[in-house]
Amino acid sequence: MWRSFWKGLTLFVAGGIIGLGVGFAIGIFAYPYIFLADLTATEEVAGRGEKTVVARATFIHPDPNDPVHYGKGRATLFQDLVHLESDFEVGPGPRFHVYLSPRADVKRSADFDEARSLDLGQIKAFKGSQNYPIPDGTDLSRYKSIVIWCKAFGVLISPATLDLSDAGR
Repeated sequence: MWRSFWKGLTLFVAGGIIGLGVGFAIGIFAYPYIFLADLTATEEVAGRGEKTVVARATFIHPDPNDPVHYGKGRATLFQDLVHLESDFEVGPGPRFHVYLSPRADVKRSADFDEARSLDLGQIKAFKGSQNYPIPDGTDLSRYKSIVIWCKAFGVLISPATLDLSDAGR
């Protein structure tokens, strides 16, 4: 009798641990879709008319066959700020960060070097206009693109190559 009791208890505890692990994993993936997907940011650029535009960029969907990792919309690079415009949108996920990258045509995760890039912080929302201050003294001539990168899984979400032809407008 005690033998079957201990066997049952062991199976119950093991099942509980496995269930907790699976539930936690599902929660990590489901959380952004359930709670953050509708969050839209509406930040404005203070004194936008007086700021000089360094470059503009348009986010792309790097792998059209991947329905989860995508981005679209525009960004404006000022001397002291990256502004994601109101049409900005990325698919939801954990720990997405905005980076300035020294590489121009980032198309795959392997093209992005996190160590050589400047992390401007975690995105505030999956949609809408957002501001990311650039640290004082940053040499913007070193950077060729803005990249949305998932730090949790090391995956490219959406790159935007900087277009310097729009500078000053």
